[in-house]
Order: sequence, then structure tokens, then C-alpha cells
Amino acid sequence: MHAILGASGKVGRTTIASLREAGVPVRAILRDPSKAKEFAELGCEIAIAEISDHQALTGALHGASAVQVICPVDVRAEQPRTSMMQLIGSLATALATAKPQTVLAISDYGAQHDSGTGVTLIFHALEKRLRKLDSRLILLRSAEHMENWARLAKAAAESGRLPSFYHPLTKALPTVSAFDVGAIAADLLLERTDAIERIVHVEGPQRYTPEGVAAAIASLTGRDVIAQPLPEADWQMVWQRAGLSEEYARLLAELYIAHNAGRIDAESGVGEIRRGTTGMIDVLRRLLKS
Repeated sequence: MHAILGASGKVGRTTIASLREAGVPVRAILRDPSKAKEFAELGCEIAIAEISDHQALTGALHGASAVQVICPVDVRAEQPRTSMMQLIGSLATALATAKPQTVLAISDYGAQHDSGTGVTLIFHALEKRLRKLDSRLILLRSAEHMENWARLAKAAAESGRLPSFYHPLTKALPTVSAFDVGAIAADLLLERTDAIERIVHVEGPQRYTPEGVAAAIASLTGRDVIAQPLPEADWQMVWQRAGLSEEYARLLAELYIAHNAGRIDAESGVGEIRRGTTGMIDVLRRLLKS
């Protein structure tokens, strides 16, 4: 039995669909019971549990041979790092009790660093904690999701200007579709290996610059779109106006500074890199139609 946390997210849904297509029994772990029907129709067992409730989560994981985990980040939390560390602790406690043979954790590019990477430090902490388990561990480090361009892409389609937190605009960035992350996670769960720990990086078929993203939006909308660097001094204000907490906005700023310094990337000489098949223009086409 494969238990999938975050079943209703883009990554989780895709992993579940791939595993069920392969005939593998799956338990979908959900926070919201109203979402159970669609997963039951796929032939999944259903378990309802919050990550913060380690007792309920332990029950949801009971008997699973493999578990896929992903920790949701609350962008509105006043103390997001503290909140995430509590979730990581609850998750690790449940996994230590349930003792699955394999744990696959959705992590992040740059998780190898122990300082100066803002939000990504949460994934460093997740990896560090999971390494204390007796389970075989697969760390699937994902490049930034292409779908994160959604809000900016829609604004650019209307205004002709694509604001960018990435500097310079010609910098090629590792990105990947969240759906490709889920599919590759399923492949890894289905592979047979005796390795105690595997680090696998996943990104898209090629890297994209902010100027390239602007050009793709232009080709889809038929209007001129220009990428424009957003000054670092304006970042906090923009994110807080969008509803992010002050502390999360600070962590996000630190992350983009690390990105622009080239620190958020696959760990050199460690693990392997797998590539999704979805191109940026395919993701943008879907986003702009939605």
C-alpha cells in the first residue's frame, strides 16, 4: 500500500493517478473529507488526517509500505518557519511510529544549504529530520513550479508587462511543471532499489529566462509583452499586498536573493537529475485559459 499525503494537490493527484494506472493500491490522505469521492472513484482507500495531528496521521499511515510526503506552507502564518517546524515534527513522529519501508519527500532545489535561502530552509529542515528515520529515503528535490507564474502571467497578458523578481532578465532558471513532479515521484516509488537514501532533482526539459517567459506569453496572446525587473525594495510591499504575512514575505525575499545569486539549483555532484516533458509554453497556455 502506498500512502500519499497532500493527495488533493497537483503533485499528489498526479502521483496517485500514475500509481493507480499501474495497478498499485493507494491510500489518499486528505484534510478535507469533501474531496474523498473523486479519490474513491479512482479506487483509493481514504484516510482523513491533518499533518499537525500526529496521532491521526499515524493511523492514516498504518500498514503503508511506502509514503509520499509534502509539507504545505501557510503563506499567511505570522511565524511560518515555526509553524512549518511543528508540522515537520508531527510528520516525523508519525512516520517513526508507522515505520514504512520507503518515504519519498517532495523537497526543493537549494535544500542542501543550511543558511541564507529563506523559504527553502524549511526543506533543508525537512530533509534533516527525515534522515533520522529507519525507512529508505527518496528526496525528490523539485525546481520551482512553472505554475507559480500564474498570477504574473495573467497580469502580463492584460498589461503587456511581466514583472520579474529574477535578476537579470536573461538568467536561465530551472523550473518544472508540478504535474511532472508527481509523475516522476510515481516512477521513483515503483522502481526497485536497495539504496538507503536517494537524492533526485527534477526540472523541466529546458531552462527559461524571464525574457523567454514574456516571449511565450506574447506568442500566446498575440500582443507585445516585455519582462521588467521588479526592484528588490518593492518586493515586501508587493507580497504583503497579495496577502502574504510580513515574515513569509521576508523569507521569500531571501529566497529570491539566493536565486539571483545562483544558489537555488541542483546540488553539484550529488544524486541525479530527471527531466519532465512539459514545456513552459504548455503550462502558460493552460494558465491563460483558466
